[in-house]
Amino acid sequence: MTRLKNLFDEDFEFNAEQLGPVSCTNVENIERLNEKAFSNGDFYVGDFKEIIPHGKGKYTWSDGTVYEGDWEAGKMTGKGLLVWPSGATYKGDISGGYLHGFGAFTAIDGSTYEGQWRMNIRHGFGRKKYSNSDVYEGEWKEGVHEGNGRYFWNNGNKYTGNWKRGKMHGRGVMEWVNGDQYNGCWLNGFRHGSGIYQYADGGYYFGMWTRGLKDGKGTFYPAGSKRPSLKKCCISLGHDTGNKSVLSQCSSLNVEECMVKKPSVMRSFSEKISVSGVLRSSGRISNKTAGSSRHSDSSREFIRHNSSGTFSLDSDADQSEVQENAAVVYEREYMQGVLIKEKIRNYSELSQKAEKKSKSKGLAKETEQSSCVGIFRGKNSYHLMLNLQLGIRYTVGKITPVPKREVRTADFGDRARITMFFPSRGSQFTPPHKSIDFYWKDYCPMVFRNLREMFKLDAAEYMMSICGDDGLTEISSPGKSGSIFYLSHDDKFVIKTLKKSELKVLLKMLPKYYNHVKEYENTLITKFFGLHRITLPGRRKVRFVVMGNMFCTELRIHRRYDLKGSTHGRCTDKNKIRENTTLKDLDLSYEFQMDKSLRKFLFQQLAVDCMFLKSQQIIDYSLLLGLHFRAPEQLNGLLEPPNMMPNTESSPAGQGLTTEGDLLFPSKGLLLVAHEPSSVSTEPGPHIRGRALRAFSLGDKEVDVLVPGTGRLRVQLGVNMPAQANHKLCRDETDSAEVELFEVYDVVLYMGIIDILQEYNVRKKAEHACKSVKFDPVSISVVEPELYAKRFIEFLQQKVFPEQP
Repeated sequence: MTRLKNLFDEDFEFNAEQLGPVSCTNVENIERLNEKAFSNGDFYVGDFKEIIPHGKGKYTWSDGTVYEGDWEAGKMTGKGLLVWPSGATYKGDISGGYLHGFGAFTAIDGSTYEGQWRMNIRHGFGRKKYSNSDVYEGEWKEGVHEGNGRYFWNNGNKYTGNWKRGKMHGRGVMEWVNGDQYNGCWLNGFRHGSGIYQYADGGYYFGMWTRGLKDGKGTFYPAGSKRPSLKKCCISLGHDTGNKSVLSQCSSLNVEECMVKKPSVMRSFSEKISVSGVLRSSGRISNKTAGSSRHSDSSREFIRHNSSGTFSLDSDADQSEVQENAAVVYEREYMQGVLIKEKIRNYSELSQKAEKKSKSKGLAKETEQSSCVGIFRGKNSYHLMLNLQLGIRYTVGKITPVPKREVRTADFGDRARITMFFPSRGSQFTPPHKSIDFYWKDYCPMVFRNLREMFKLDAAEYMMSICGDDGLTEISSPGKSGSIFYLSHDDKFVIKTLKKSELKVLLKMLPKYYNHVKEYENTLITKFFGLHRITLPGRRKVRFVVMGNMFCTELRIHRRYDLKGSTHGRCTDKNKIRENTTLKDLDLSYEFQMDKSLRKFLFQQLAVDCMFLKSQQIIDYSLLLGLHFRAPEQLNGLLEPPNMMPNTESSPAGQGLTTEGDLLFPSKGLLLVAHEPSSVSTEPGPHIRGRALRAFSLGDKEVDVLVPGTGRLRVQLGVNMPAQANHKLCRDETDSAEVELFEVYDVVLYMGIIDILQEYNVRKKAEHACKSVKFDPVSISVVEPELYAKRFIEFLQQKVFPEQP
């Protein structure tokens, strides 16, 4: 009891670990039947049961703290009032000496909380009014905002939506007092993901954000312009902006009801304020707009090209003509809040583009009917997801306790398996579930258990990622295979359906694959963590493989490329390119310059991996390349290639180069620094397990990369690799006819070799012979394995990562 009263005197934020149940057990010095004095100066007046407090009573501590209310067997239990000498009070339910149930607490600073408690901690639904008049009303978990809730700032701003660990997280709507509004996704208190920002003057922008900044592609509709319904915009964003749709990754809100009638454009005052800070002492959210009444105006933010090729902001007066044209919209692309590209379009063009997309989707749906995707849509796909989680939880739990040992020949092949029947009602070995009855088969469980341990994955974390309460998210298929893809809630794992022929290839190559990844810890080849089969009623069989997600990173991936080294059919229809479309060889307009040692390590491993794939007669694999762009130091700055600089010492554009011509990183961009294990996360990722790489520019020391606004990242092969991307511009985009000019960006690269389950079999040989008659035999994708590997590496060496001159 003494610990409870002292804690409330010092601080009204409770810590369950510091508190124990409050009770009265000292039975010395009994003076009367309904009174009891203690040797330490405490005093109790009330009902007793035998010699302990029981019923109604009042307990006064020697320092003046008072509890008056219900007692049971010597403990405060029931309803009561606690008053501390500091002035803090609690009135409500108490159980076993803990604040537990519903109650109202008033702190010494004047803040009040009325709601549910659990073991001295705010937990459940409650309303808190802070000392500065901010108000939070919603769900609490372990003393912080978590779940659905509303926060009202004292200056009139309001947030309604999801919370996690005391911060805005998930789907939510922020309304500023100036009339601006944002409806979309949040992460740790920042706008993060897809959303719609509406401005008070009637314009609005819908696109992507990263850590509070616009990042990626989006569309701006000026005030008074025509626009599609806001509900359709949200759905469009969900499909166009990548792996997870808005509707699946964020809690649902009524979009039309939450949006204000008048929206606006970029960089209003409301966008610049900070709403992510949380004061630990009180849980109050900081908001720095209390002293301002400036109103946003999207007309200030129209951007146009000037003669120098950069961007400028036009004044209000210059925009009257543009605003009169209600059919004009702006397609924009941002990098960390910096506008780098803009295309002016008529609304009718966008409408036609949308119609084409809908027609192509309709055709795609017709085609899907014969594929795996078409069969397992909607409820069937949900059942597949549940079946997969049940099966993985069962087999990983079954194989993990088995003592670790080296794999044997008998651990490979189709006969090395675990099978189990999962009836929906449950059985002696399986739990009841809400899916349909199914049979489960787990291939080579001991091999994949050892692979997971080799890749430094904890079995419990693996199961939580895939089988946790957050579930899996179905993502659209990026290729022509018709496979179903699932993504784990933490983005670490991708689960893909396989054809029967692909499963056979994987089982056949598994012994050599196991030895290869064991010998080469930096391998770029896809990491496999499990191989499974589900048999549904009607004998329908669905095969799955669990792989590491190569793009599991806190950085936003702005571009994705699937590179094979062939040219025939290796381009993407521009009308079908969306935010997260995976582009192909002929779509790549960048060359990447990286540190000499990093490039050397990259191609050494590529050669080893391609030799392994060639030995297994594998073709059709590709390098999946992800690019995270950093905002350029100067908007649309045009630089000459490094070897064409006339004087690197005097030219401002040459500040990132040494006089020897070796590429270094600008001081304001990415920065390579010596590796410090204590300064970076050493948690193994789903795609990495090797050591930090060594960089030539730092004397062949192991290195980390400093990313402004993000932090320090460990550089490993295929992960967090810094480089500079040279984007070759068309001649009509520049004023120079003398030299070829380049846009130069700092980038962080993520890469790995994928699609390694296609053998060069009889069918592929026939396809090669047929296509060779019509097209250049070297340009087509299907060629014999040795030529495929040679062409693949040469393409990457010459076109993608050329050697520095």
